[in-house]
Amino acid sequence: MNSTLANGNAPAPELRRLTLGMLPLNDAAPLVVALEKGYFGSEGLDVSLSVETSWAGLRDGMQLGLLDGAQMLALMPLASTLGLDGRATPMLSAMTLNLGGNAITVSQALYERMLAQDPGAMQAPATQASALARVIDARRQAGEPKLRFANVYPFSSHRYLLRYWLAAGGIDPENDLELRVVPPPLMASQLESGRLDGYCVGEPWNRLAASRGQGHMLCGSFDIWGGGQEKVFGVCEAWALQYPNTHRAVLRALLRACVWLDEPGNREQAARLLCLGGYLDVSPAVVEAGLCNPQQVAGDRQTGRLAGATLFHRHAANFPWRSQTLWYARQMQRWGHLAEEVDLKVAIERCVRPDLYRQAAADLGISAPLVDSKVEGAHEEAWLLEGDRGDIPMRPDRFLDGSRFAP
Repeated sequence: MNSTLANGNAPAPELRRLTLGMLPLNDAAPLVVALEKGYFGSEGLDVSLSVETSWAGLRDGMQLGLLDGAQMLALMPLASTLGLDGRATPMLSAMTLNLGGNAITVSQALYERMLAQDPGAMQAPATQASALARVIDARRQAGEPKLRFANVYPFSSHRYLLRYWLAAGGIDPENDLELRVVPPPLMASQLESGRLDGYCVGEPWNRLAASRGQGHMLCGSFDIWGGGQEKVFGVCEAWALQYPNTHRAVLRALLRACVWLDEPGNREQAARLLCLGGYLDVSPAVVEAGLCNPQQVAGDRQTGRLAGATLFHRHAANFPWRSQTLWYARQMQRWGHLAEEVDLKVAIERCVRPDLYRQAAADLGISAPLVDSKVEGAHEEAWLLEGDRGDIPMRPDRFLDGSRFAP
């Protein structure tokens, strides 16, 4: 699909100057590309990007009204709306920025212990977790301290993908190891210093540790859940109500950027934009390696080569599936992080807005799914999804344990 799609007679934005937040991560690429390639400008928007050092800082910027919108973790709008995260501030998302992009990395020393337990176990995510369980048991019997693992934020896909993976190997995340929250840019350095034994984080912080010989990437988002959303574009609900045309214009610009990112040959240029533009203080080669595209690497789950791979547009990647947010919310309840009595149907319908996505997609002639939810984990092979402007090719979306989630 061409990234220079016409927006027809779309309404003009109410606001021109905007400040949007992001973290120094590869999957902030849609915001950077939309700015650097002129997609925001073509929508009549004068955008500044504010690079935050942590998700907590970005959350505060949103809740205090310092940011007009931001790259967010998928659960942040829901957590903020429910008052679980900082001050209760209703937020919504009408667009997913990417699928995948995370990986689980362990220290080289821990990897070698896992390998010694069972060399063949390193070939698949579930058996990797089982090998880790055996290491944990051996450490317990030897009186060694618990392993220290980290994720990036309490309300993040990283936290629940990591827990899902651990549980698949028979590990109790609450009692068998120590779990911490560490901002993404600090992950690799804490692994190198010995303060962490492993983590789940987005790129480039997995590739960076691997490139320095300090970490080993085990598996990625797609190895745990083949179709899971990662970052979203979020705004405060009041802002979206006050500036609906501006919100729609931002969504169109970001959609154009996502289309461009998934066109062949553009990932290398995206890596340069991220690094040379000052958004990421990492070697362009490391960023480029971490921007690997699932369609351009071997799709063999047994090799782990999908670790860190990211989709920005293809396979309805930008559609804000309510079923995907609900899966994460159910994982929150599974681990006691969200009360069972919360009416998730009402909350998610408020925070996840496929209706607004469809407006922006229609402006650009992009086919959007006809339904707001789907069965997650139901497809082991490529499949077709009915859209309002033609069928949409979809990728396999299975979970590592073969389970299905039907909302």
